[in-house]
Amino acid sequence: MIVLGIDPGYAIVGWGLVQYEHGRFRPLRFGAITTPADMPFSDRIDAIYRELSAILDSAKPDAMAVERLYFQNNQKTAIDVAQARGVVLLAAKHKEVPVYEYTPLQVKSAVTGFGRAEKPQVMEMTRRLLRLQEVPKPDDTADALAIAICHGQMGGTALKRSVVNAQLGGKA
Repeated sequence: MIVLGIDPGYAIVGWGLVQYEHGRFRPLRFGAITTPADMPFSDRIDAIYRELSAILDSAKPDAMAVERLYFQNNQKTAIDVAQARGVVLLAAKHKEVPVYEYTPLQVKSAVTGFGRAEKPQVMEMTRRLLRLQEVPKPDDTADALAIAICHGQMGGTALKRSVVNAQLGGKA
């Protein structure tokens, strides 16, 4: 199974393509889509859509795993990130790639075994699980790889698939 993990944003969209077979992960490609702060917002989300569509065309993943949004403070940032996330979902829909959503708690649990793990712990476990020399930069890229790993962990067995299916209201 090839999974494209996405850490949504509008300044930086982290992405990571991971192959999951026989309980093992192999990184295929990863990176970040970046947009400059002085670019008009509509141009930023257009750039995200176009670049992500190109990644989807070349990678042909079996699934896309996207982090669910969770914001406590800044509503303006939350709205902009939500709009950029919508563009990510639209790109997957247009390329007919099924999308699975995971909370930060689910990602932390799947990668480290502990839902309250700190970010450095998640990043180090991601590096280890993918057998990388160092943690990918920017952090959004490492986060996207962790999200892809989460889907592999959650979607890798019939029992896990049924749990994911139940969480998504039977849409998996």
